[in-house]
Amino acid sequence: MSPFYSKAYIYKDGNLVFKDNFSSDAVFINSDIQNLSNNVYIFPGFVDVHVHFREPGFSFKETIRTGSLAAANGGFTAVCTMPNLNPVPDSMEHLKVQLDIIRRDAVIQVLPMGSITVNQDGERLSDMEGMAPFVAGFSDDGRGVQNEEIMRAAMVKAKQLGKVISAHCEDIFLAGKGYIHDGVYAKTHGHIGIPSESEWRQIARDIELCAATGCSYHVCHVSAKESVELIRQAKKSGVDITCETAPHYLTLTENDLQENGRFKMNPPLRSEDDRDALIEGLRDGTVDMIATDHAPHTSEEKSRGLVSSPMGVVGLETAFPVLYTELVRTGKIKLDRLIWAMSAAPAKRFGIDNSDCFTAFDLDACFEVEPQKFESMGHATPFDGRTVYGKRISTVYKGEEI
Repeated sequence: MSPFYSKAYIYKDGNLVFKDNFSSDAVFINSDIQNLSNNVYIFPGFVDVHVHFREPGFSFKETIRTGSLAAANGGFTAVCTMPNLNPVPDSMEHLKVQLDIIRRDAVIQVLPMGSITVNQDGERLSDMEGMAPFVAGFSDDGRGVQNEEIMRAAMVKAKQLGKVISAHCEDIFLAGKGYIHDGVYAKTHGHIGIPSESEWRQIARDIELCAATGCSYHVCHVSAKESVELIRQAKKSGVDITCETAPHYLTLTENDLQENGRFKMNPPLRSEDDRDALIEGLRDGTVDMIATDHAPHTSEEKSRGLVSSPMGVVGLETAFPVLYTELVRTGKIKLDRLIWAMSAAPAKRFGIDNSDCFTAFDLDACFEVEPQKFESMGHATPFDGRTVYGKRISTVYKGEEI
């Protein structure tokens, strides 16, 4: 049995009971467990270091309450929220607005990311020192830090504070006005493409800065094969670098695109070669973890097609079933590697205490993805209608079932 998860046993009294590999204490999950298969597993609670809960500022898209419920529904017990909010968490005054809502409404652990720059404008560093005790790290997610000297200064400060820089890597000049991958589908259907170089070129720049400053550096939502190889070589040379990719990049390509906003995200779905490189990176440890980049928008916003819909799809409630179905059941990766990438690896990198947090899944349970049943206010997912295996039975946060 893997050291990262344990088989669950069903008792006659109607409780799902298990003993983990680190404790002799039995954990009881009081759920409706009728019609479960004999393939129910208990995993550590999943950790997602890249989500958008939209509050404060955009609560018509998602709230801390609905986002954290969606996370729990997907088996997640800790998440890190990105700073593209209003107000942007660039000072303690602004961060406190978000922290107060989290204390009031969150049903799992919700840890903010502070912004790297004031108002995410890329020009002046935020109050990183003041926010450091209250944030998981620093990011300007949604836009790459274009100014090299600003990024260098941010890395120096993060190093002093013992915090991770979590970078959205995108050269906006190379990306131009693109909105899907600059590949076959874009050329065939007359769309403006985003080249892979817009991602990997900024990663290459930041690797040099990271090597020079000694900063703990993390790359968000890696999507391109060149990015994977750059990160692989940087790790071999001793650079303190980790990275994440998302379920949609591991399981979909530009060949799956439809003229529908639920297939539009940034970075975009790329080629089969890119997807295969990500899977190989996950297997060999180059890709450390999986994050959903859960990014809800209203149904009206996402109804505008590939050209006019905003970037972003939801993913918390489909992440494990999709990955288990497409990667584990097909033999592309091992189950313990998936669980490590969704729990231990992100928790370790960002110093997240995820003890006494568990989730139970029936791996034989098959169901159809129905976005209207999501806890999230966002329903735009490229997996709408897909048949998947692995149904969540329960989520336990700090010893209490949600």
